[in-house]
Amino acid sequence: MEFNKLIPELSVTNINKSKEFYLKLGFKIMYERKEDKFVFLELEGNQLMIEEINDNWNTGKLEYPFGRGINISMTVSDIDNYYQELVNKNIIFFKDIMINKYDVNGKTYLDKEFLVKDPDGYLLIFNN
Repeated sequence: MEFNKLIPELSVTNINKSKEFYLKLGFKIMYERKEDKFVFLELEGNQLMIEEINDNWNTGKLEYPFGRGINISMTVSDIDNYYQELVNKNIIFFKDIMINKYDVNGKTYLDKEFLVKDPDGYLLIFNN
């Protein structure tokens, strides 16, 4: 298994509820440490770690929604098909599928994307 150079680790209130949510999104469990309430997940090369709150890493009081001010962006190979899969699974979207225009160093990029909020309020952006 290869590890990305940057892998977000999210503190969650209930590891089982979060694990179920991410599995419903199509993530696969790469490994878990049940005794630590920790799960390493992957979806098309996008890697995330989730761990139930244990006060080991907290820098302050955690209040819902967690992750205020941070959005986790993940690229998927077929955004339209993935979106439809999640519609069929009754996933609630924070923002439905849309095309956004981004100007980067004089070049314009069009990204098709949608947003989902996880059970603890972390904002996930899926794009192509």
